[in-house]
Amino acid sequence: MRVRDLLRGAALGTGLMYILDPGEGRRRRARVRDVVVHGRRKAEDGLMTALRDLRQRASGVGARAESRLRREPEVDDAVLAARVRSRIGWLVSHPHSIEVAAENGRVTLCGPILSREVDRVLERVQHVRGVKEVVNELEVHESAGRIPGLQGGRRREPRFELRQRHWSPGARLLVGTGAAALLAWSRRFRAVPRLLARASGFALLARAASNLELRQLVGIGAGRGTIVFHKTLNVTAPVETVFDFWSRFENFPLFMSHLREVRDTGGGSSHWVAAGPAGLAVEWDALITRLVPNELIAWTSAPGATVANAGMVRFQSNPDGGTRLDIHLSYTPPAGALGHVVASLLGADPKHAMDEDLVRFKSLIEQGKATADGREVLREELEGPARAA
Repeated sequence: MRVRDLLRGAALGTGLMYILDPGEGRRRRARVRDVVVHGRRKAEDGLMTALRDLRQRASGVGARAESRLRREPEVDDAVLAARVRSRIGWLVSHPHSIEVAAENGRVTLCGPILSREVDRVLERVQHVRGVKEVVNELEVHESAGRIPGLQGGRRREPRFELRQRHWSPGARLLVGTGAAALLAWSRRFRAVPRLLARASGFALLARAASNLELRQLVGIGAGRGTIVFHKTLNVTAPVETVFDFWSRFENFPLFMSHLREVRDTGGGSSHWVAAGPAGLAVEWDALITRLVPNELIAWTSAPGATVANAGMVRFQSNPDGGTRLDIHLSYTPPAGALGHVVASLLGADPKHAMDEDLVRFKSLIEQGKATADGREVLREELEGPARAA
């Protein structure tokens, strides 16, 4: 028997044991069924959106081709200048700093611009319909320095679809279809080409299905923003009380099921220990980046953390005397978005766990007690001074 067959048999046996477990099997099967139904509906909606996107793009390409074949009359100077400004808006980080003047097809460009953007702008403007000549009067700068017109702005993404961070629905459909075809044809290849083809096919299929960069999918060099949470919670208690409870990170393990320990290490930093896959401990250091008493707490993980994460909580008083918490959290698990999906299928859904943790937090403040890990936690156990601003 080949090793591959042994691995397949072991994986199948493990899956059956997980699904048919007498104690948790029913709940696990229900979770998998819900995930499959949700995925199917999402795939159907995505397919219809992608087809609509492709139809609209095809219509646009046809219209542009027709306009190029049809001889266009002399373009009004104002119209030509507007066309050029529109094109420049996609090419440079500070489009409002560039002045455009058009006269009888002769376009003059002036204003500050970064050196890395000059050649691209001149080349693309030359191909705008109606442009006969481009006069370059741009002020070229190697860096923004103290040039007022080059402050702020944002770096433009490349126009080529597949080089952008987020793909359009039509591009995702085309790439996903191509990846599926590559996987189907890979069985005809020899050993090494087949392995490369399958690896490429799976990577492209995952990229198209999730619309996440590959580094976010696998969790390598993805930063802190692979998985994002946004929760709003209303608590019947004054904002001072809610902020005081939340600012004591050391007490989080008493109502957060995934946390084992949070230790204050001084200077606005803390050490966190959480329960990871297979019961293994995952540790990281966190730093408070901003703290405004009774208004805001923001933090981020220290560089090199196993679980890169960041968060911010805003506290706002309600007219009835209660408090509204606006919670933003983001993190990248060790295996990226794929690890998050697998964990959700196996019942370790971080979003669901966070919902339960917040319910316990609300219960602790409003009722003075909550149940965590099978034991009752009382508000009196949450002791220790809140962090100073």
